[in-house]
Amino acid sequence: MFKKILIAEDFQDTNKGIVNALENRMEVEDIQEELYCDKAFNRFKVAFLNKEPYDLLVTDLSFKEGPVARRLTSGQALIEAVRQVDPDIKVIVNSMIDDPTQINPLFTDQKINGYVCKGRNGLNELIIAIQEVYQNRTYVSPQINLNSSNSVFELDKYDLLILQDLAEGLTKKEISEKLKNQNISPNSESTIDKKVSRLFDAFGAKNTHHLIAKLIKQGRI
Repeated sequence: MFKKILIAEDFQDTNKGIVNALENRMEVEDIQEELYCDKAFNRFKVAFLNKEPYDLLVTDLSFKEGPVARRLTSGQALIEAVRQVDPDIKVIVNSMIDDPTQINPLFTDQKINGYVCKGRNGLNELIIAIQEVYQNRTYVSPQINLNSSNSVFELDKYDLLILQDLAEGLTKKEISEKLKNQNISPNSESTIDKKVSRLFDAFGAKNTHHLIAKLIKQGRI
């Protein structure tokens, strides 16, 4: 079983519930928790540099504003930052979101290993997810059908932001800087590149101009 787990969740009661469940039902030697993405990343980075890395990150996606300005404002941004330091760490997202069009990119773009939808059986599912991911298997909450988003590709708000900037002639680097200035995450150039490549595949586009033209013709933007 995983020996060292980091939990990032902005509700302390939820954090404590997860920690108690893991301590009571699984043999995990070290479980740490943080309420903010920046603090979670700092804890992760220090452990990694000290050659005492975490085996697993469990994170929510949405984090409420706090009294201190944040660099990492979402679970996606935290995953991206962590992956840049340790590409091999296992990641499970634990979130209220149940929309396959928002969950699929977490697997394709962010390379997460499991997704648990919070609910009545959320803690039980999280335990199962950790066991599955430890065995190098992928886990998705049974009520979520990721295949349901494949027939009709739905553009999310993040897609539309990037597409609007592309339509205005901005480069991926310029879009990255713009998102950073607006405190929108994830905002790295590599993430934007992956997102655009996924849109190319989804809509059969050869290049950016072709993609924008297709979406305009379809009335998507």
